[in-house]
Amino acid sequence: QVQLVESGGGLVQAGGSLRLSCAASGRTFSSYAMGWFRQAPGKEREFVAAISWSAGNTYYSDSVKGRFTISRDNAKNTVTVYLQMNSLKPEDTAVYYCAADRIRSDYVPTRLDEYDYWGQGTQVTVSS
Repeated sequence: QVQLVESGGGLVQAGGSLRLSCAASGRTFSSYAMGWFRQAPGKEREFVAAISWSAGNTYYSDSVKGRFTISRDNAKNTVTVYLQMNSLKPEDTAVYYCAADRIRSDYVPTRLDEYDYWGQGTQVTVSS
């Protein structure tokens, strides 16, 4: 059974930090590229960050570059992907989703339609 379970969301003041986690199991996710997306109320889901299967390549949206860091831990049965979010702004408020792309290369996918599996999301709220 494929599971992507996000955690770590919550309420934080502007300028604060949060670390999101995504535990992926049920497939050999160590061979998958992993990404984070977010969706604010009334807006489309948008790309935030992604990391290649080997962690050799990462890519960030311009809106989070320099503030967010994506990383991964390729353990044997469960892959965990992290999103360290610093200097948070009210405009970072959204539901954050973890996703997995079945591609084993150094390519870092950024489009929603490239991803095969999705988590249920975790709410991040940044107060001003």
